[in-house]
Order: sequence, then structure tokens, then C-alpha cells
Amino acid sequence: MVSYKDLGLVNSRELFKKAVNGGYAIPAYNFNNMEQLQAIIQACVETKSPVILQVSAGARKYANQTLLRYMAEGAVAYAKELGFEIPIVLHLDHGDSLDLCKSCIETGFSSVMIDGSHHSYEDNVRLTKEVVEYAHKYDVTVEGELGVLAGVEDEVSADKHVFTQPDEVEDFVNRTGVDSLAIAIGTSHGAYKFKPGSDPKIRLDILSEIEKRIPGFPIVLHGSSSVPQDLVAIINSNGGKLDDAIGIPEEQLRLASKSAVCKINIDSDGRLAMTAAVRKVLAENPGEFDPRKYLGPARDSLKALYMHKNSNVLGSSGKA
Repeated sequence: MVSYKDLGLVNSRELFKKAVNGGYAIPAYNFNNMEQLQAIIQACVETKSPVILQVSAGARKYANQTLLRYMAEGAVAYAKELGFEIPIVLHLDHGDSLDLCKSCIETGFSSVMIDGSHHSYEDNVRLTKEVVEYAHKYDVTVEGELGVLAGVEDEVSADKHVFTQPDEVEDFVNRTGVDSLAIAIGTSHGAYKFKPGSDPKIRLDILSEIEKRIPGFPIVLHGSSSVPQDLVAIINSNGGKLDDAIGIPEEQLRLASKSAVCKINIDSDGRLAMTAAVRKVLAENPGEFDPRKYLGPARDSLKALYMHKNSNVLGSSGKA
């Protein structure tokens, strides 16, 4: 058993209280390799932002659970080395079973998500409560989910969107004991969220109604990448094919982050930033074969993107 506290990590409880009261959201950035982790820590140290390092089940398999433990511990030390100690959470994104959540808790995660949204309501309540009861023994925080986000990202996929029902949230929170709740209000996984020519909007009216039912309770938004069109253009002009990739407008995310939304998940935007940089380097230098020469620029592009998100979208800069 490895305690996250021994790795220098924190859980999300106090971070969320401060975010709800302060009208900002904590960035939750997915990672599965060294360059992504370097970019996240550099960006958050330089903007003095707390951060949630997110790992999906697929990323955990890819990176290896033992390496991830030491990468998280290294991230804490790296932030100190860069000159500013920021709060760092290591979080399981879209856990689908009690066994997976247990395994993550036992290998140093400070927060887990149990996604029972594809089950019936009662089965979701039962599974979420089981995870909460286990996690809270070790002071690990738990995120649950109500509603279903459409789209595909990593090992999570759904064909259609099911909005969170405000009538269910109070019962769900009370019966499960979760520390935060992911809701479905129009965000979606992946880079293809809306059709070209549409007017992308998330259901801030549903968010407002949920806030009335569970005032001050920490709310989470998944699938919140904005799919910057300049990055899509760079990818497509250098051999890529990302036609019709459109995301969530950043101004809507900024509005949401001023409410009880205190954690916003961003993954696809980071993938786009890195892919754009890699494609550009290799297109301009087709003879290049040193990974540092294209992964270095990819890391720099990711860092710049996340500094922008912290400062201009989530409002988390200076909150560490």
C-alpha cells in the first residue's frame, strides 16, 4: 500500500472548497508520458495554479502503474525545483469498477472517479457508494457521474448524450457520499463535439438548476476541450485530416467556472497542441529522427496552451 501523502500529493477536498468560493475551476489535465507531465507542471508552476493530474485506465496501462507512481512523486519534486510548490492531485479518470479504484488508491492516487453513468440509476448509486466507502478509509476523494456524455476518448465512448436530471442530484449525493459530481450539460468527449455551422452551447440553465439543488457542492465538467481551430489548421496543413472538429467555446467554460464548477477536464486540446507541433516539425524537417527535436516543441506547445487555459479560461492562475 502506497499512500499519496508519502508522495507529496493532496486530495481535492480543500482545493474544491477554495475554487467554489473563489469562482474559478481547477485544471484537470490528462497525461501518459513525460513530455505531457513536464508541460503541465511547468505551466501550472509559472501561473501558480493548483492542478489535477488525470490518468485514464488506458493511460495507466500505457505508462505502467509503477512508473506512474514515481512520475507523480517526481512531479511534486519538479515543481519545488522550478521554484513554487503547487498543490498536485493524482486522479483516476473514468474508473469503471471498484477493483480498479482500489488498485489506484493502493498505488498512490489521491482521488478517483467512479463512472457508473452507463448503469441504471440504482446500480450507479450502489457502485459509487462502494467506492466512496473504500476510498474514504484512506482520505481519498471520489468523483461520481450522473448523465452520459456522447463522444469517444480513450476507453470511454457513448453514442448519445443524456443530460443530467436536476431532480436526481440531491438524492445521488446524499446516498453515495461523493465529494464531487460530474454532470452532462452538453460537453462531450473527443475533438468532434459540434457540427460545422452550429452554434455550440452548453446547458448553463441545467447547471444553474443543479446548483439550486446542491448549493456549494463541487461540480465537474468532462469533455471540455475547445478544439482551437488554429491547431486544427496546422495539423491539416501538414498532412493531417481533422475535418469538422469543433469544441466548446472558451467563454462558456469561463462562465461555468465562475459557478460551482470547480474542476474542468481538458484532454483533446492537449493532444491537438502536441500533434500540431510534431506534424509541423516533421513536415518542415522530413529527415529528422531525433524524438527530442519534435517532442520538445510538442511539450512547449502544450505548456503554452495550458498557461492560457489557467489564466484566461479557468481562472486558476495565482490560486495555488
